[in-house]
Amino acid sequence: MIALFAAAMLSAQPGCNAPEGTPALLERPERIIVLGETHGTVETPAAFLAIVCEAARQGPVTVGLEMPEGDRLFLEFVMAAPDEEAATRILRAGDFGDARRDDGRNSQAMFDMIIGFWRLKAAGHDIVLRPFAAQMSVISGRDQAWWELEMAHGMSRPLVDRPQARLLILVGNLHARKTAFERWPEVGLPAAGHLYGPDTLTLNSAQQGGGSWGCRETCGPHTDRQVYDADARGVILGPVEDGAYDGVLAVGPTTASPPAALQPATTSSGSSS
Repeated sequence: MIALFAAAMLSAQPGCNAPEGTPALLERPERIIVLGETHGTVETPAAFLAIVCEAARQGPVTVGLEMPEGDRLFLEFVMAAPDEEAATRILRAGDFGDARRDDGRNSQAMFDMIIGFWRLKAAGHDIVLRPFAAQMSVISGRDQAWWELEMAHGMSRPLVDRPQARLLILVGNLHARKTAFERWPEVGLPAAGHLYGPDTLTLNSAQQGGGSWGCRETCGPHTDRQVYDADARGVILGPVEDGAYDGVLAVGPTTASPPAALQPATTSSGSSS
């Protein structure tokens, strides 16, 4: 009876408003889906949340985030919060409340996305968060290639803990590549390239102009180039950049999302599907 009630409750949830092409993406056999993003946009975390929402309606989901691996217990506290106000308060007590964290990974959009994950769990979906960025354990005298290898290890570990769950990962687009990047040979093979190929599908967030908040010469809002059709929308599968990715996510021209610590401390308004 309880199981029937839970199933009825979940089926009554509103739609996820996932990007066009999400059903075809989730029909793919790969258990690991990696989305590479330009940090600090409004649109990409919202689209990733919507994809996770759709996946969670189909079964268990583990979400991998490019956050310090030491934040795992902290994120578990957030997800276990008894109500949204408590989840918001706990989340803001960490790096999201620190104005020095301004490279785009602690943006207001990322904050809203995590609260959206809390709402999915509160609605009865089987979803857990797993941060995977190594704790700056770069080997002395070695280049970033070692960091990529460590990151790949952290990205893949959730499959050991939850083999029944689909693994959806949000990470910077360089780390999401399956092939090396000629401009930065010191990176070696990016993190996603170390994952088991037949079980891994990678998407790149299409550069369609607009802006993002990140750290380049300075940390702050930046104007981004348009190198992809600005009118394209949704998940578009097919090899790009000579096989570096298995497709793109096109959300249109993006908007810069400032650090959450610079925004008013109000309750988030993300998806509740």
